[in-house]
Amino acid sequence: METMTIGAHVDVLEREGRLLAAAAEEVGSGAEVPTCPGWLVRDLLRHTGMVHRWATAFVAEGRTSYHPDGGLPDLDGAALLGWFRDGHQALVDTLRAAPADVRCWHFLPAPSPLAFWARRQAHETTVHRFDAESARGGTPSGVGEDFAVDGIDELLCGFHARAKSAVRSEKPRALRIRATDVPDAVWTVRLSPEPPVTVRGDIGDADCELAGPSEQLYLALWNRTPFPVVTGDARLAELWREKSGVT
Repeated sequence: METMTIGAHVDVLEREGRLLAAAAEEVGSGAEVPTCPGWLVRDLLRHTGMVHRWATAFVAEGRTSYHPDGGLPDLDGAALLGWFRDGHQALVDTLRAAPADVRCWHFLPAPSPLAFWARRQAHETTVHRFDAESARGGTPSGVGEDFAVDGIDELLCGFHARAKSAVRSEKPRALRIRATDVPDAVWTVRLSPEPPVTVRGDIGDADCELAGPSEQLYLALWNRTPFPVVTGDARLAELWREKSGVT
């Protein structure tokens, strides 16, 4: 279900990073981030800026094996904001300039390494932009339907197909995810003592269904907002809340 182009993902990344910085500048680096308990806006800027630089290095330098990130900067205030903006723009510029066949390390299945990094950083930045705007309060910026569905698919079919996913059940169960505003945007997640197995579609019976508009569902699955509608065994919704954090 990866229908967005690399260019479209980079466009989203550019917009979302600028919105994140604008919200952080408005509210100040010492503000609390309600959607990330224990974090202040400075933590959000340091983390996201670090991830941007980490991603840039793989693409810009053609690194074909894993390298650790460069750590968090000892910056705050205007200096931290400038550092974040510089790193974000460098990532955008690197992705736009990279050849389509660039070879580098990546950690989820994708049509190409470049497609992976553009998609991953667009969603990384969007979720953390929502965090920054939650610190500011008021109505958050919107997420397009296609992008929200793309992000749900990345989370279910990418992150939670990995061996490190902790979303598991001793007894086999099925969790249905349904975006109510996009035709055929449905996933069935099979839970067992092994890593989850997600298939796209309304396949078989489900013990619990999480449904709602794509944007709300996207943010809820990233544990930023409540699930719009839960039907069936609500314990599976609670399991997702408790175990689905991505590291």
